Amino acid sequence: MMDQSIDKSMLLDNKIEDGFYLLKFHNEEKHSVEVSRKVDKSFLQLHFCIKNVAGLKFNGGNYVLDLLENKSFLLYNPQEDLPIQLEMQPGSKVISLLIRIEKFHTFFTEEAELIHFLSGENKSKKCYRDKELNPNEMMVLNQIFHYGLHSSLEKLYSRGKVYELISLYFHKSDKDGIQNCPFLEDEANVEKIQKAKQILIESMTEPPTLTQLAHRINLPLQHLKDGFKHIYGETVFAYLLNYKMEFARKLLATRKYNISEVSFEVGYSTPSHFIAAFKKKFGATPKRYMSSLQ
Repeated sequence: MMDQSIDKSMLLDNKIEDGFYLLKFHNEEKHSVEVSRKVDKSFLQLHFCIKNVAGLKFNGGNYVLDLLENKSFLLYNPQEDLPIQLEMQPGSKVISLLIRIEKFHTFFTEEAELIHFLSGENKSKKCYRDKELNPNEMMVLNQIFHYGLHSSLEKLYSRGKVYELISLYFHKSDKDGIQNCPFLEDEANVEKIQKAKQILIESMTEPPTLTQLAHRINLPLQHLKDGFKHIYGETVFAYLLNYKMEFARKLLATRKYNISEVSFEVGYSTPSHFIAAFKKKFGATPKRYMSSLQ
């Protein structure tokens, strides 16, 4: 049986079917919070980080796995219970699937050879897998998280999307799971959107305009805007702002730079504008944030 201890950072704990649960976490606080849920050893766990970073704690917090943005963990240990102890950083978003192993096996009865731990000799062995999420998986995760239909359809919609996610997650191809995206025209356009994100990161102090960015990746402006939102769950410049603020936070945490230097490093010519943006993002000024680290 699964008991649960959940604070307000858990948005949803939804039973998809018997032995199959969808959990959505979002830390909307300005500080780290911890979410816990008891899970017995009959369940396989899949954890997906959509935004920022979270930590999966084990053995009473003595061992922590960092669940980074665009990363996933698969965990299964038939020898002992693995309760969820999830430390959520401010703004982090995580989706978790809990699937009873007997239920999980029914998904792949004809394709069991695709997944190494489904073979007979491995059924009683523990399994751990970490994986970088491809754009198609990230798009589905954002669709699950930002559900926009009538509430009466949410369970049906979520069921369809989690099955789509599982299919993408375990799919094997010569191109590491990058397939035709149902929104974008082909995989070449998916790669262009990925390139756009990299350009933004590399030029965050003087980013190109949307028109310039679309020209550099040779993609129509509307395709860039819509495709970026579908894959990364945010507009182009909302993503860039969040990246800059997180980068600034990490620089401040080193205590090697003053506020003006960090402001310059992330592209602000006026420290006051940086301070206002940082406070809006994290709920504290850079000075107060640095003081809190002492």
